[in-house]
Amino acid sequence: MITTLPVSPSAANLAPLPHFNRPTYLMCPPEWYDVDYVINPWMAGNIHQPSRDTAFMQWKNLYQELQRIADVRLLHAREGSPDMVFVAHAAVVQHGVAAVSSFTHPQRQTEERHVRQWLEDVGFLIWETPRETSFEGEGDALFDANGAHLWAGHGVRTCKISHKHVGNAWHAPVTSLHLVDPRFYHLDLCFAPLSGGYLLYFPGAFDAASRKKIEAAYPADKRIVVSELEATQFACNVINAGRNILMGAVGTDLRERLMERGFDVIELVLGEFQRGGGSAKALALRLSDMNVTHGAKDSVMAARV
Repeated sequence: MITTLPVSPSAANLAPLPHFNRPTYLMCPPEWYDVDYVINPWMAGNIHQPSRDTAFMQWKNLYQELQRIADVRLLHAREGSPDMVFVAHAAVVQHGVAAVSSFTHPQRQTEERHVRQWLEDVGFLIWETPRETSFEGEGDALFDANGAHLWAGHGVRTCKISHKHVGNAWHAPVTSLHLVDPRFYHLDLCFAPLSGGYLLYFPGAFDAASRKKIEAAYPADKRIVVSELEATQFACNVINAGRNILMGAVGTDLRERLMERGFDVIELVLGEFQRGGGSAKALALRLSDMNVTHGAKDSVMAARV
């Protein structure tokens, strides 16, 4: 049975944010989801292991929780693209511009045209990435809470040379981070900028130079370090909108540590998707600007802290 763990039973904590501040996300139902191949370490040993019925229930649970705090649009799933459910890997969006991914592996390249067409149809300006320049959307490129600075990972799936090209879509400064542990093949598995200027991250996923960059940008009291055990339970792969965090279930006190910093946290069982290498964040692509997703609500959270 799938359960959710709300931070507080109070109506105030569980009430939707005001409509004018509601962010927007894109999700893709797991109609064709399966582990058909191995392109990351989490898939190894899980070929055809996910239950599609269980995966759909888990996805629906996340979808309903996200609807509580955001507007959610849906992308039609396509046969032959089992990883399309991880729609956050397909693009990065900000200020009406969508930088569409150029997936490393041919198995995922089939997704690109469908995501590109959907984004074009709803009015986004498309920023193309050359095929020879691997780039995997919000999997490896994440704006800070202010939407002014881009953090980008490289070393496993995304090429470092893609960082400047993607940053140019918004004339945004980019900080490159080198991923050195293949288990954390995407930046969003080990690094999550949170509203209020916080950062949730696993230092062991980065080389020493990258850790120094992170520490220079985020003071110690704003860095929420997760253990290796937590990181391997996808603790950093979270959806954050203002004070709200949606995340896969982690069997530690991480939820309480986030609550102490003013966040409202809901844990969800997402194990079927972790078999494929993703959790909550990978299942939802942010479409609204960061000032909508994080801006007005920062002051509310700061007051609570």
